[in-house]
Amino acid sequence: MAHPSQLGFQDAASPVMEELLHFHDHALMIVFLISTLVLYIIVAMVSTKLTNMNILDSQEIEIIWTILPAIILILIALPSLRILYLMDEINNPHLTVKAIGHQWYWSYEYTDYKELSFDSYMVPTQDLTPGQFRLLEVDHRMVVPSEAPVRVLVTAEDVLHSWAVPALGVKMDAVPGRLNQTAFIASRPGVFYGQCSKICGANHSFMPIVVEAVPLKYFQDWSTLMLEDA
Repeated sequence: MAHPSQLGFQDAASPVMEELLHFHDHALMIVFLISTLVLYIIVAMVSTKLTNMNILDSQEIEIIWTILPAIILILIALPSLRILYLMDEINNPHLTVKAIGHQWYWSYEYTDYKELSFDSYMVPTQDLTPGQFRLLEVDHRMVVPSEAPVRVLVTAEDVLHSWAVPALGVKMDAVPGRLNQTAFIASRPGVFYGQCSKICGANHSFMPIVVEAVPLKYFQDWSTLMLEDA
């Protein structure tokens, strides 16, 4: 999860997020090189009084500075399009969870089970136990199996919300009357935190998202226990 004074992204917990981190580093390096070149040219023009007559009127230079930016844009666009298509790929999910946004909490329905659903509210500050995070912990976590494709159907009951978990590379708008879908694979067991990413009212900051990825055996035990309590 994020920590104070963090400059980069959270550690990737899914293959898609790893691809996003690689693309971010790729684009950042291109931007850094362009910025360095532009800064060098500005400093050179300001600090020297000499003039190179070959660059005042040169067809070759005009060709270069027309073609070079086009090549750079292609180098950025192709990996970006590849990741966009990867994020839309949903192949044979092992589990489907429906996330419904409310003012101001989330409810989850495990559609592969008949009666497995629950509401997820933020834990108030005064009820937190040692080790829990303020404004991020919930009373019922969304539990999923690790290393398995999970499909999330996202919708809302009242206003616009957004279901977002940065470590998993997932962000999907929850729109009333519309069913959006996204998918992820948790690469490892762990607890991953997110928050609603749409300004949805007075308590927008108080409807966190917690995804707990566990090995398949533990998920089966958890689902059996939840069905018995239902």
